[in-house]
Amino acid sequence: QQLYILLEFARRESIPCLVIGNGTNLLVSDTGIRGLVISTKAFTNVNIDRDRITSDCGVLLSELCDHALAAGLGGLEFACGIPGTVGGAVFMNAGAYGGEIADVLESSLCFDPALLSTDQFSDYDHCLITLDQPAHQFAYRKSSLLERDLIHIASTFRLKPAPHDEIKARMDDYSCQRSSKQPLDLPSAGSVFKRPVGHFTGKLIDDCELRGYRIGGAMISSKHCGFIVNTGDATAADVLALIEYAQKTVWERFGVQLETEIRLIGE
Repeated sequence: QQLYILLEFARRESIPCLVIGNGTNLLVSDTGIRGLVISTKAFTNVNIDRDRITSDCGVLLSELCDHALAAGLGGLEFACGIPGTVGGAVFMNAGAYGGEIADVLESSLCFDPALLSTDQFSDYDHCLITLDQPAHQFAYRKSSLLERDLIHIASTFRLKPAPHDEIKARMDDYSCQRSSKQPLDLPSAGSVFKRPVGHFTGKLIDDCELRGYRIGGAMISSKHCGFIVNTGDATAADVLALIEYAQKTVWERFGVQLETEIRLIGE
């Protein structure tokens, strides 16, 4: 109901509105955001019914994986180290190590702000819609939620019973791989670019001799060239300039266009 009240107020007053989860894949402009920003991190209910887990959008992916582990349900192990919330993961079809949200999602409950813009009386329930898996139109790092500006409320995932030790072993293995290959010791917005078809982003950037390249306080990670890290005093402008420089360099050398995976927010 609070979400409905805020969105209805923003619509009535013509205030731009942005709904976010944990903000882990956002680059926010140094000049900030002119509008209303709503966090869904207070939506934290999780319910398990046999081989299905229903989770609110604000639940951290790592916590959802822990719930699945405790229930002896496999299928979400790939997501155990992905920072961010369930809502963001569904919104962007998050994935790693050969798995993605599309593989395990059964349905989602979403809030459609477009239903607030009618002349008819509307309430919270009127604005809720349910999407089955095909209606998400999942693709690489995108979904229909992104295309339609829907707000994710909750999703149900269908998993498979598996021995606790096997699930835990896979989670530990993925966590170990992540810590050994990714720059988790420095702040970043995660993997900066989508993977181009037929290429690996990190290798393209590395082959351009940009490993460790800096602009201001932003640096292409020396551990994984697909990440831009904050060495201490980076501004959003530094990060954006480095993104554009990497895109330009890779395009000029290899003719490959790097598309950002992180979302650029603000003015």
